[in-house]
Amino acid sequence: MKLSVGIVGLPNVGKSTLFQALTKKEVNIANYPFATIDPNVGVVEVPDERVQKLSEAFHSEKTIPTVVEFVDIAGLVKGANKGEGLGNKFLASIREVAAIVQVVRGFENADIIHVEKSVDPLRDIDTINTELQLKDLETTEKGSEIPETQLLAKKPLIYLLNADPKEVAQELLQKVKNLGLPAPEVGGSVVVANLKDELEMQQLSEEERKEFGFVSHLPELIAKAYEILNLITFFTTGPDETRAWTIKKGSTAPQAGGAIHSDFEKNFIKAEVIQWGKLLEAGDWSKAASLGWIRTEGKEYIVQDGDVIEIKHG
Repeated sequence: MKLSVGIVGLPNVGKSTLFQALTKKEVNIANYPFATIDPNVGVVEVPDERVQKLSEAFHSEKTIPTVVEFVDIAGLVKGANKGEGLGNKFLASIREVAAIVQVVRGFENADIIHVEKSVDPLRDIDTINTELQLKDLETTEKGSEIPETQLLAKKPLIYLLNADPKEVAQELLQKVKNLGLPAPEVGGSVVVANLKDELEMQQLSEEERKEFGFVSHLPELIAKAYEILNLITFFTTGPDETRAWTIKKGSTAPQAGGAIHSDFEKNFIKAEVIQWGKLLEAGDWSKAASLGWIRTEGKEYIVQDGDVIEIKHG
C-alpha cells in the first residue's frame, strides 16, 4: 500500500477538477459518470515555508520540497459493494491508498447532472461511507485476516465540500465535522473549497488573484493530507541543496538516514540535530555548534518534525 491519498466520491462532484487543480495536470473531465476509469496519479508539493527559509539562509543552489501523492479514482454509485457501476474497480483502488479525500458536492448547477437528481451533501456522504462499510463487512465475513489498515472505512479521511466557502451554512459544516466522532482518526476533518474557482484562478497571475481577493484552500487540503498520512518532515541544508525529507512519525535517526540513502541507515554512527528555527537564529551550522545548540543523537533518537539533521555514517 502506497503512502498516497485517494480522491473519491460520487460521479460529477468535482473529483477530477480537484485532481487537475492540485496537480495542474490535464485529466478527463466530463459531465457523465465514470469519465475517469483508470486512476490518475499526481505528485503534489507540500506547502512548507521552512524549506524556503532554510534555502535562502544557506544560499542553496537547489531547493527540494516534500510531496504527497494523490490518486483520482473513478466515481462510486450506490451498490458499488455488489459491483454496481465500476464498484469492484473503485473499491480495489481505494484499498491501494493510505488515506482518502472524499469530495462532496455542495453546489447547485442544472447543467451538471447529479446521479441522485438533487444536491444533498449529508446523503452523499452516507452513500459513500455505507458502501465502504458494506464492503468491509463482506471482507470480514469471508474470514479474511485483513489488517485494520486494509479496511476501507478505517482509512484516515478528509471531507472536501465542493462549494463556495462564503455560502456554506455553519450548521452543515458542523454536521460534517461530527460525522467521524467519536473516532476522529477516520473523520471530522473538513475543507471547503470552490473547485471550479480553484482551477480557473490558476490561469491568472498571483497579482491578478489578489485583485479578485481569491484565497486558495488547496494548501490547507494538502497539509491536512500530509498530516493524516502520519508523516513528518526533516531537513538537510547547505550551499548545494536544501531538501525536505518525508518520514513516518516515530521514525528513528537511522531510519531518517535511510530516507536519504540506504547506506546511511546501514552504517549509521550518529546524527547531529537542531531544530530549523534555532539554526536560522544562529545563522549557520558552525555558529549553532559554538552556541551548543547542535545535539549529538544516537540510534534510539526519535526524529521530530522540523529537525535539521546531519548523518554521520561509516
